[in-house]
Amino acid sequence: MKDLTEKQKNIIDFIDDFIDREGMAPTVYEIADHFGIKTSTVFAHLKALQRKNQISRSSKARSISLAGKRHAQRKPMHMSFALSIPLLGRINAGMPSDSPTVNEGSFYISGALAESARQGELFALKVSGESMRDLGIFDGDIVIVKRNTEIRSGDIAVALVDNETTVKSYYLRDDGKIELRPANADFKVQIYDANQVTLQGKVVALQREF
Repeated sequence: MKDLTEKQKNIIDFIDDFIDREGMAPTVYEIADHFGIKTSTVFAHLKALQRKNQISRSSKARSISLAGKRHAQRKPMHMSFALSIPLLGRINAGMPSDSPTVNEGSFYISGALAESARQGELFALKVSGESMRDLGIFDGDIVIVKRNTEIRSGDIAVALVDNETTVKSYYLRDDGKIELRPANADFKVQIYDANQVTLQGKVVALQREF
């Protein structure tokens, strides 16, 4: 990486660490927030990294992948070091849907999330719908959810609303109401009284089958 600037090397390292930690690529906004720079500056760096064949990406959110001897060439962790977590029924990335109480089997977790899985803090849900597509969550994806953890404004959360579940970005408004925000202009923001919403956990990773 001798042809890279110091900032570009730092961005590559951040993307690498983020994928290891979260199980998915960062968005342009998350990169900008981490380095305290404008999104337009991030776009310029990413284009330069593409020209230098360090990354590939598309117009979709969380589509950054690293080239070279990084994630693409890492060997998967042996199954003996992986732990299973419950894979529950589908959760709606649209309007709230029936609560996912049916256990559809197991989903295996390894790497950085294994300790949380060992403590029984994780469960997996299959996504139905496209309301979160601009944050890189698509129909058929499996989201990994951590319960019993702090959920802050802006986090992607699984929420129980009137005994139905949905996955949205969570925001606590100044008036005490809770805003569940989609990431798709075709869907409306949902606003509820605090006593109508029970947060079931925070989305910490995503798995997609190609």
